[in-house]
Amino acid sequence: MEDTFKHQGWRRQMVDALREKGIADESVLRAMTEVPRHLFLETMLDYMAYEDRALPIKCGQTISQPSTVAFQSALLDAKADMKVLEVGTGSGYQTAVLCALGLRVFTIERQKELFDLSKKRLQALKYRAKCFLGDGYKGLPEYAPFDRILITCGAPEVPADLLQQLKVGGVMVVPVGGDRQEMLRIAKMGDKDSDLLQQRFGDCNFVPMLEKLDYGGK
Repeated sequence: MEDTFKHQGWRRQMVDALREKGIADESVLRAMTEVPRHLFLETMLDYMAYEDRALPIKCGQTISQPSTVAFQSALLDAKADMKVLEVGTGSGYQTAVLCALGLRVFTIERQKELFDLSKKRLQALKYRAKCFLGDGYKGLPEYAPFDRILITCGAPEVPADLLQQLKVGGVMVVPVGGDRQEMLRIAKMGDKDSDLLQQRFGDCNFVPMLEKLDYGGK
């Protein structure tokens, strides 16, 4: 599938709609103008790619709606060349947006089928993310610390191991809760629990963050 003038026009309309919904971070909007969302979906969903809705992908998961991707990306407040851990690669779309922001992206996915698909897709589209199959709760301690951590699935609580992998001065964006979550932005101001500055940004709905790895039926 190609990125045609039609797709590019739909993408500009999507970004205009995001502005109207209050997304004001121009670097995020530029990145989302650049990344072809339709190439991260099945071909049959092509015509819905630039609507503001979540859509199904493999393994019973979803690709987040564009406004959610824009909102989480803006909350990160990340600058070019920062080191970012993404938990939940999924289709790879959010990963690509982070790459388009000029970030050094480390992304982890627990589903083997999704991991294989998104890694291949990102490489084909020349997005330089480092992709890992693993448990998102544990993160990537061997590559820590990170300037930013973005969790793209619902966590029942803030994962303590991931806070340990966040730099002092760093920011984590995470949806926390059960069936419904609340979007949190956590700034790590020091090494103590009391040094965490937490901000709340309303209700959201993500697929759950799970510990058990799926190695393709084995």
